Amino acid sequence: MNVRQWPFWAMLRKEFIQMRRDRLTLAMMIGIPSIQLALFGFAIRTEVRHLPTLVLDDARSRESRELVQSLVNSTYFDIVEEVRSREQVADRIGRGKAAAAVIIPATFTRDLKRRRGAEAQVIVDAADPLASQAAMQGAALVGLRFRPATFGTASTAPVEVRVRPWYNPMLTSSTYIVPGIIGVLLSMTMIVINAMAVVRERERGTLEQLIVTPIDRTSLMLGKIIPFLLVGYVQMSVVLLLGKLLFHIPIRGDLVTLYLFAFPFIVASLGLGLFFSTLVQTQAQAMQAGFMFIMPNILLSGFMFPRAAMPEPAQWLGLALPLTYFLEVLRGILLKGVGAAELMPEFWAMCGFAVVIVAMSVRRFHKTLE
Repeated sequence: MNVRQWPFWAMLRKEFIQMRRDRLTLAMMIGIPSIQLALFGFAIRTEVRHLPTLVLDDARSRESRELVQSLVNSTYFDIVEEVRSREQVADRIGRGKAAAAVIIPATFTRDLKRRRGAEAQVIVDAADPLASQAAMQGAALVGLRFRPATFGTASTAPVEVRVRPWYNPMLTSSTYIVPGIIGVLLSMTMIVINAMAVVRERERGTLEQLIVTPIDRTSLMLGKIIPFLLVGYVQMSVVLLLGKLLFHIPIRGDLVTLYLFAFPFIVASLGLGLFFSTLVQTQAQAMQAGFMFIMPNILLSGFMFPRAAMPEPAQWLGLALPLTYFLEVLRGILLKGVGAAELMPEFWAMCGFAVVIVAMSVRRFHKTLE
């Protein structure tokens, strides 16, 4: 072997030794992909089934009940409530309590008996195009195959199930995706950049210099969070403006409500970034820790894949993510024009996340500094 090659092998040996000593980074590089592969392979589903569905049955006959049961048997729809008016249908779907509604007119049974076919309507929340397309296909298939048991073997015309998509009648994917991008970008940048900023201060030694100044540690943390909070609002404004100009995203609700409800989400994201900064030693580790959280945050929150299609354990995991609630706020206000009162459960959930996460970060941050 050429003597000149010896320094290369020595350097290579040194790098492997250094990698072995940095066990946290090595564990994150190997462990995180394995865990995420198992989690996402189990959780991500594109076959949307069991949509929470309302029933408005004005016919109130055996045949109308059979039609509802046929829709349930298709596994596309799960009946969650029977309502009495179209106003209740609009209210429940607008607040996200249901994703579809079956409306059977009073003339349904009479039209069946006259052998001229009957009509029913299925209203679908098309803010999520993937879920709405599955519901539309399922409803149309049930209508073609439906034959009431009371007619025996007698021939009847198929039931025409007319599907009416709400909020996104053209089923445009950008209408669904772009509002979600606001939450994803806020989550990604607030967590990763804040974590890296604190770790960078520690690496440079400036964090210790700040500690010996008269400022208390709580004020120090607030000083780290507030500038990024303002940056988050600027970022949200820019994405909203570009979404309106480039993709014609509707803004049907109150922007003041949206900005108010964004506050606890941004604070929670910044708190997570601060918490991750106390667990790692380098900026590379901070970035890896941030992305470890960002991937499930994106895939389990309903940003790309409808949560209704996920297994129940994955849906429970999604409820532990602040982004899940913020996406409901974004799409509710921008696409459906939902008011603040209907979104208060999501607001209080995000406030709870913000309080718990910031409290954990403060405690961990103090302990790390000590």
